[in-house]
Amino acid sequence: MSKHPALTPIAFVQAMALAYERRGLNPANALAQAQIAPSALLDQSACITAWQMERVSGAAMLELDDEALGWFSRRLPWGSYGMLARASLSAPSLGVALKRWCRHHALLTDDITLTLSVTGDTALLTIAEQRELGALREFCLVSVLRNIYGLACWLIDSRIPLLGAQFPFAAPPHAGAYGVLFPGPTAFGADNAGLRFDARYLALALRRDERAMTQMLQRALPLTVLPYRRDRLLVQRVRQALAAHPAQTHSADALAALLHVSARTLHRQLKEEGASLQALKDEVRRERAMELLLRTERPIKQVAEAAGFLNEKSFMRAFKGWTGKSPGEFRGGVAG
Repeated sequence: MSKHPALTPIAFVQAMALAYERRGLNPANALAQAQIAPSALLDQSACITAWQMERVSGAAMLELDDEALGWFSRRLPWGSYGMLARASLSAPSLGVALKRWCRHHALLTDDITLTLSVTGDTALLTIAEQRELGALREFCLVSVLRNIYGLACWLIDSRIPLLGAQFPFAAPPHAGAYGVLFPGPTAFGADNAGLRFDARYLALALRRDERAMTQMLQRALPLTVLPYRRDRLLVQRVRQALAAHPAQTHSADALAALLHVSARTLHRQLKEEGASLQALKDEVRRERAMELLLRTERPIKQVAEAAGFLNEKSFMRAFKGWTGKSPGEFRGGVAG
């Protein structure tokens, strides 16, 4: 266990203990299986490892016969979420799979409603609370979003970078853990719980089959986005950022910040996709420069700036390397 950092707040274990209490049961066995000392429940600042969270959750779900761990007004028997996952597996795209999940989740409980919507380039997955969730509210909302987020990444075998996560309660004392659970900006005090991400991921085809589903469900609890080094949309996202923000993407650090990753991660993931940042920069800048030279009469200096170059001289040198001609010769040759 020493290899796994303790990052999961003890508050989630306290919520499980409350679920036991409401059923008149004792969580001692589940705590023991996860090597969590009962005294740790009294320490609000305590954290447990991912391994411990997996063990205590799994034991609690079996002992309570409730995969929802007390969140809802009726229990969700063991296998409920596996049934939802299987129902989504035959979908032609992630968008259809998530819509099925949202629709079928309503068959399990009407305490919450899940909705997937798209506005412009952004997809939003939200939870509407249909009744008071009480003391288990945070644990419920975090877990439901974490489950569907992890499943979405697993279905397409790709990281899905979050544009933001939001929750309808004040920041808890363990708010720092949310950056691990939901990589990206987190907002508290929102109207409802939800996740925002690039809508283009919804069009990606599923990469999993029934055999993979069976294997995954044997250890579904540790399903996270961390193993997904691959981002199947990264090259497109980089191209879009370079085209949309030419003046703000001169450096890898600036571009990485726009994409909510580190520069090191950006370079590594592009390499895994068989691409390089410099090649993508050249491609986007070349296309932009040629378009402006062909369709406008802007001075070369303005074309250079609009294409993302710091100065006219570097633009002239790069353009000649791409085409064998200066920008002026290219424009004149086409005009002639």
